[in-house]
Amino acid sequence: MTDVKMTVNGKERSGSVEGRTLLVNFLRDDLRLTGTHVGCDTSQCGACVVHVNGKAVKACTMLAAEADGAEVATIEGMANADGSLGVIQQAFQDHHGLQCGFCTPGMVMSAAALLAENANPTEQEIREYLEGNICRCTGYHNIVKAIQAAAANGSAVAAE
Repeated sequence: MTDVKMTVNGKERSGSVEGRTLLVNFLRDDLRLTGTHVGCDTSQCGACVVHVNGKAVKACTMLAAEADGAEVATIEGMANADGSLGVIQQAFQDHHGLQCGFCTPGMVMSAAALLAENANPTEQEIREYLEGNICRCTGYHNIVKAIQAAAANGSAVAAE
């Protein structure tokens, strides 16, 4: 077993994990942050995207021990301090950027990473950035519209 410590959504968190424990499992099973979804376990779907030290990472391919000492942000950390939806989350709701919701946490986290890098992406840039995220319901059109709306509402500031 290995002891790990990290700051998750602004709070110091720690635990003892086996060397093979994936970050997604540590977040979901040990920390009970179940908003990060496990979709494929092979880094194909993007449902497990979180931010590690400000970078979008697929948590199903990163060991929890690799995140020791890191700053980790999950979908739960995207809400406003009062618990209301953050800018990107609200844009997904307003523009119907979700249906079943399974991919949504990963999409929101990827969108936040994109907007932190590029505050005003084109439609093509959004579509290219989301290539690592799979949605089986929406056809992506409303997801792209939601990200464009979030960009127009200044979400890059909220994403950092």
